[in-house]
Amino acid sequence: MKDFLLKRYPHERRHLPRQVTVWSIQYNDNQRELWHQHEHGHLVIALSGVVRVLTPNRTWTLPPSRALWIPSNVDHELHAVGRLHLCVVNIDPGAASWLWQAGRVITVEPLMRELVTGMLRDGRTYEADSRTALSVPLLLKMLEEAPSLGEGGLPLPRDTRLLALCEHMMTDPATDYTLDRWADEIGMSTRSLARHFRDETGMSFGHWRQHMRAAEATTRLALGAQVTQVALELGYSTPSAFTVMFRRLFGASPQQYMSADLGR
Repeated sequence: MKDFLLKRYPHERRHLPRQVTVWSIQYNDNQRELWHQHEHGHLVIALSGVVRVLTPNRTWTLPPSRALWIPSNVDHELHAVGRLHLCVVNIDPGAASWLWQAGRVITVEPLMRELVTGMLRDGRTYEADSRTALSVPLLLKMLEEAPSLGEGGLPLPRDTRLLALCEHMMTDPATDYTLDRWADEIGMSTRSLARHFRDETGMSFGHWRQHMRAAEATTRLALGAQVTQVALELGYSTPSAFTVMFRRLFGASPQQYMSADLGR
């Protein structure tokens, strides 16, 4: 198994040229920004494509309609799912008193997207009278008032055996091993695996896998895949079985959910 969830890399600390800076970068499919952290908080926005964000105890999969706030001094790693154009808004702790102390998923409204895209033009060392400088107070106000979707994401266990199990399911979500089979794979009893998994994630194994697949489904749908294709790739026997699961978790069919999401 790959160990991309288990390795740790030296922390990155970078001084910001301004209290608020906006920059972007292009990634190829499966490209990764390995484990690092910053002394400032930052907002991660996929302008196109999908980004998966990992911290030591949680993972998020973000389409363009969602953004994730990562507080200062938090280890994290980024994965490109498909070709990715990533925008990062760096915010110094002294820039605003309300800055969130924990990870938070917010909705990216069209005006916010246009604002940060426009701020890219002046670069990170913009002049005091530039459009970017004038846009900073508005951006901070929009972030403060942005609709919050809570912490979001999926919890990750600390135990390395359970973490390897989660890694395998995330890299191959169609894997349909039973709990008994996974217990054999990682050298635990079925009862111990079920108990430890719930203790460390707050979710049953089956519930976690269902939510993981749902997150992967929204990713693939956002990248343009058809519902039937996504259902089969994620291990569902029929598209209708997939749709039932999706509706139970999101309160809408895949088509309705993506239509509302992309129309924001």
